[in-house]
Parts: sequence; C-alpha cells; structure tokens
Amino acid sequence: MPFTTIDQNSGNILATKNEPLIAAPAPVASVGRLLNALAPGTFKTLQKVQPSGALQARKSSSNAISFFWRYSIGTKSERVPIGLYDPSAPPKSLTATAKGFSVAAAIRAAEGLALEHHDHRLHGGRPALLETKRKADEAAARRADKVGKHTLENLLDHYADHLERLGRRSHRDVRSIFQLHVKGPWPDVARLPAKEVTGEQIGDMMRRVADAGKGRTANKLRSYVRAAYQTARASRSKASVPVHFKDYEITHNPAMDTEPDESQNRAKKQPLLEDDMRRYWQQINSMRDFKGAVLRLHVLTGGQRIEQLVKLHTEHIKTDEILLFDGKGRPGKGVRENLVPLLPVAVAALAECKPSGVFAISTDGGETHLAATTLSQWAKDVASEAGIKNFQAKRIRSGVETLLAKAGVSQEIRGRLQSHGISGVQARHYDGHDYMEEQRVALRTLFNVLTSIRPSKTRPAAAKPLG
Repeated sequence: MPFTTIDQNSGNILATKNEPLIAAPAPVASVGRLLNALAPGTFKTLQKVQPSGALQARKSSSNAISFFWRYSIGTKSERVPIGLYDPSAPPKSLTATAKGFSVAAAIRAAEGLALEHHDHRLHGGRPALLETKRKADEAAARRADKVGKHTLENLLDHYADHLERLGRRSHRDVRSIFQLHVKGPWPDVARLPAKEVTGEQIGDMMRRVADAGKGRTANKLRSYVRAAYQTARASRSKASVPVHFKDYEITHNPAMDTEPDESQNRAKKQPLLEDDMRRYWQQINSMRDFKGAVLRLHVLTGGQRIEQLVKLHTEHIKTDEILLFDGKGRPGKGVRENLVPLLPVAVAALAECKPSGVFAISTDGGETHLAATTLSQWAKDVASEAGIKNFQAKRIRSGVETLLAKAGVSQEIRGRLQSHGISGVQARHYDGHDYMEEQRVALRTLFNVLTSIRPSKTRPAAAKPLG
C-alpha cells in the first residue's frame, strides 16, 4: 500500500513510498529477534496498536533501534517518534527506563498516542491536535513574556519614569523608596504580575517600614504605590497617560485596601522664629560674595524651594521678576509655572550672582546650576555662625510663612508667593488675576520685618491715680 510521511509540525508531505501490509501481532519473545535482525535504514511494522495505527521500528547505521507509531488520516500518514529500544529493560515493563523502552513499554506509548488521535478524530485527529497545542504554547509563551514584563517592580519603575518626564522632582524619592522598601526586601512580590499583588502584601511592606520606626516613610510608600496603580488604572480612559500602562491590565488598586497611619502625617512645624530670622538675615546681609548673594536671594524671594531656585534659567529673568517651575504637586500633574516678583534688593542680589549661560545661579558660567545641597549647607554654616540651633534650610521657608502670617498677610497670598498650589474651582477656573502686586507687598513686609529693630520689652509706667 502507498505510505506517505508527513512533517508533524507543518503538516507538509515529506515522502511517499510503498509499505507492506501491517503484520499481525508477533509474540514479544519473537519481537526481540525481529529487532536484532533488522537491516539498517528500513522500517519494520511490529504489530497493530489499538484503537488505530501500528508500532514500527527502525535500526540506524550505528545499530541503535528506534520505535515509531505509524497512523493514517485520510490519504495521509505520519510516523511519530516514540524513543529508543532498551534491550536490557524488563520485557514486561510498561514505562521507559533511562536508556529507552522495552517492547511492551513502546506498545503502551503507541497506544496512548493512538487513543489521543482517536478521541480527536472528529476535529482533525492528531494534526489538528498538534496545531491546537502549538497555538496554545505560543499563547502561553506570550502570556509568560507579558507577565515577565508587567511585574510590580516594572510598574513602579514606569511610574517613576513618568514622574521624571513630567518634570516632577519627587521621582528621585519615589525610586529610592521603591528600591529600599519593595524591590530589596520583597523580591518575590516585586516580580509578581502587578495585577496579582494584593493589598495584604502591600500592607506587609508598610508594616515592615513602620516597625523600623519609620511611620512617615510607610505612609509615603503606600502613597507612591497607590499613585502608580492609579496611573495604570487611569490609562484606560485618560489619553495623557502613556499607553504602555494599559498593558498592565490594572482594574483594581490594591493599595486602596490599606490604611495609612494618620498620626505619622502630621507635619513637624519648626519654623525659624522672628528673632532667628533676623539674626540669619543680618549674617547673610554682611556677606559680600557669591555665597551671600545667593542666600539673600533665597530669603528675599520668600523662601522659594531651593531645588527650584537653583534651577533658575538666565532667560527667565525679567526686570523685576523671575520665572520658576514648581515640580511638586498632585500625582500625574506636570510642572507649574511660578512667577516671583523681585524687590530692588532682590534684583541687586541676583545681579551679584552674575547670571550668564543657561543657569543663572552657577559657579561655572551657567553650564550647570548650583547644587541644592550646596546652598542648604551654606545656609546651615551661616546659621551656625549666628548661633541658631537645630537649623535646617527648610526652616527658612516655614519661617517666612510664619513671619508673614504674623504680619497679617493672608493665607492665599502666602500660598501664591510660596507656590503651595491653587485649590478650588473658583481659583483654578475663574480668577484670572495674577496677584503679583499683592505678593510684592508681602515681600516688602518681609523685608521690613527682617531689617527693623525689634522694640524692647519694657513695661509701661503705672497710671497715676486721679484726684
């Protein structure tokens, strides 16, 4: 009868030749003699296999014997490799050894293939089954590749990258917290698909940080993870979120299942008091060098965020105002322009910085800006010389706010001056006033307080009795 060999993967016909009719089953003992007597390079049918096909054998040029299951479907046939013949295997063993198959084990393996083919005969038999398996394997490989790419750690990295592209300075803090409190101590969770991470796992991360005495950091960790998931979740309907966030398939934010420790979110108010602010001002006002000019500009602009002030571009300096960019704010929002008025004394301080090149506050002609840490350290050194204890540069900013509040400057004007953000529908959408003159008045108030001499605390004379 004609016999056609088919490639089991592609279904292509490989060869066609005449094959003798399938022989009747031979006793196992005689099968061994048949195998030993095989001529190299030829196929020998050993016996029929239920429910279809036959067991065949072939000897190679090296005398190794291989078993095959041969079956037909329509006008096509195929040989399916089973494995090598192991003549040392127990004759009645039904499972393969380390070296190969006994005849009985080869028959059992061929029967398994035949049964699988028979069960799927209405859907195309073995070829169709192989094609289905191939597609399933490819789909599984794609899923595995997707899972490998869309892990929790990659989601957190993508979120930090997103913040950096938006110009948000918080991206550095985000990366640090994720590395120290997620990827480092929880590598197995970090490698999980992001959509499979639970609120309990995030809660365990927070607990570890809180147990180390870092309650505020635990809350920040929750906030950053929550924002990362919320960004991915919003990508389905928000065009401004990069499309690759959709691939994470986030429909639920597990960080929402956790609770922050509200007691740790209370800000520590340590503003420089009025006397300390005056001493600090007197110290920097006596410095006639680049360092003193930068420190005076910082105070005279209302204690702007140091990270933003040092990045002032020379092109953003106008006659009596400068333009800064505020990279702090709500997650997902871009940088906000912050136009700051300059008093004449501030204009003079900025001129002493000798702006040139790209960056106005620079020690190399504007090629790079002064480091924020450098300015903070200069302020700390000056405060130490002035006898101010427990000084931190951020206390200047809160000191300015406190001083202006005490002088009667409204909260709204203080907020606009220090770029705390504008809240409320009316302020964001209807009020188009720039409040520059009001901020300028606030800065004059600040300068007057810093340069005034505080009246002595003397008790008034007692009133004389009438009559």
